[in-house]
Amino acid sequence: MNKFLLIGLFSSLIIACDHTPKKTSPIISYAPLPAFEEFTDVNQKKQQFTQYILPLIKASNQQILKQRNQLVSFNSKIANSKLSKKQHKILVELAEDYRVDTTLGDKQIITELLTKIDVVPPALVLAQAANESAWGTSRFAKEGNNLFGQWCYQKGCGLVPLSRVDGANHEVRKFDSVYQSVNAYMNNLNSHPAYQALREHRQIARTRGEIDAIELASFLTSYSERGEAYVHELQQMMRSNRSLWPSHLSVSS
Repeated sequence: MNKFLLIGLFSSLIIACDHTPKKTSPIISYAPLPAFEEFTDVNQKKQQFTQYILPLIKASNQQILKQRNQLVSFNSKIANSKLSKKQHKILVELAEDYRVDTTLGDKQIITELLTKIDVVPPALVLAQAANESAWGTSRFAKEGNNLFGQWCYQKGCGLVPLSRVDGANHEVRKFDSVYQSVNAYMNNLNSHPAYQALREHRQIARTRGEIDAIELASFLTSYSERGEAYVHELQQMMRSNRSLWPSHLSVSS
């Protein structure tokens, strides 16, 4: 079975996409989006799209794993003593980033964060990016570095959809880089209440040592107004592109 191994290292109505993690990598944040519309060969376009996005996904997942490892360390420490002021400050910042109640005790905050702060399988990220951005060729991808259809609600925060109905005030969010879009998308899946079932399934899958992206997609009905049809489309995309996007992600328990 082909697997991505990570070592410790939208036709859509997207829910709550204004939330963004505070830190991004200065090294790869500003890699420009290629002109994918210039590719006439479909297979070549898919390969180039994958090669461009995959390093951004890996970098974001590595940052998530770094945060997760901090939590594991904190969890071990509080078994015998209290966190230092610096460690507590880090914990509170993580709780704010991932929408966890900061008035809870450290132990409970850590427990909730360990469910939320975890990797997103690359195959799932690639399928949603390709679906939402028409393989990187949509207006929102090219003008706003937005591959996942994230919305925002302050005037001027993004691009106004041409099909926006009268009375609506949402815009499609603009990002300084595609990497910021990837980070915001992962934070959305890892923090918003609509995806709690996804996170719970992932937590169980982690105990088995493998996360299946196709299974995880089943919990994304809230991502799009198309619901189950959207989920089935993502799953079919992953099956059709399995040679490029292995759907099973190996993780340590």
